[in-house]
Amino acid sequence: MNKIAIVILNWNGGELLRTFLPSIIQYSPQATLYVADNASTDNSIAIVQQEFPTVKIIQNKANYGFAKGYNEALKFVEEPIWALVNSDVEVTENWLTPIAELFESDENIAIVQPKILDFKNKSAFEYAGAAGGFLDKYGFPFCRGRVFTSVEKDNGQFDDISDIFWASGACFFIRKQVFWEKNGFDEDFFAHQEEIDLCWRVNSKGYSIKYCGYSKVYHVGGATLQVENPKKTFLNFRNSLWMLTKNLPKEKLFIILFSRLVLDGLAGVRFFFQGHFSHVWAILKAHFYFYKNLRKNLRKRKKSNLKHYYKINSVIYSYFIKGKKTFAELF
Repeated sequence: MNKIAIVILNWNGGELLRTFLPSIIQYSPQATLYVADNASTDNSIAIVQQEFPTVKIIQNKANYGFAKGYNEALKFVEEPIWALVNSDVEVTENWLTPIAELFESDENIAIVQPKILDFKNKSAFEYAGAAGGFLDKYGFPFCRGRVFTSVEKDNGQFDDISDIFWASGACFFIRKQVFWEKNGFDEDFFAHQEEIDLCWRVNSKGYSIKYCGYSKVYHVGGATLQVENPKKTFLNFRNSLWMLTKNLPKEKLFIILFSRLVLDGLAGVRFFFQGHFSHVWAILKAHFYFYKNLRKNLRKRKKSNLKHYYKINSVIYSYFIKGKKTFAELF
């Protein structure tokens, strides 16, 4: 475990660091801890320096967002395995041991996600990642333990080690070698779904991505952008289209992109009749950026691999039409 670096990206999260760093320090004695600060204007740096002197500080020159923020900071981290952890995550005793053992068991394992539970309701999975993620045919993400807004209770149903398609950016481990081999996060994404894009590229290279249910953390969620924030809607819709453009196999690219644009339009209509007009504008804005950057993202395309790509054809149909609300019901 002395080969693991825990890197926490921070922007104006001084109070979150004060709240959550103690558990990480207590339960990660052999790991090296870093706070990567995105040019905070609050007292984040002073809090770390004065209250957590064993934690190393990396200071980025600006608020680069999640993607570039990590890309810049990780240039200064030498450990071979990195745990990228949100500043609003509480860890538990021995959380590192099963993950370290998993990495040691197979050199082809590139990324591992622990079980992510809700800090505010510790018997339930957390929205951002739960027990590991997949995509449906049209690129909509869902998780073991969370389908859209339906979150399951943790009854031990995912106390296992399993192949997954994507690991949550709230807390996941990655080999340094693989991160740089795949050129890190796509900085154009800024934030949201950049970890899914990276996982897709890692999968396409033939590496394995695992969920480890024997390691447990608690995530507050929404500390940066609340689910109902239209900026989050914009980033999720835009970045999902960019990700599909970059990674879909050539023979599926046009039909799935066209279908997704139609489905996004239906989501906009739904927001309209719910009175969420700022979200309608967010989707329109996301589509504008999709078309504006289409050539650029087409140039990023690499050979893709559908391994673990989708478990079902349409999670939207299963969830909204057939009423299937849990991961087990989808199949």
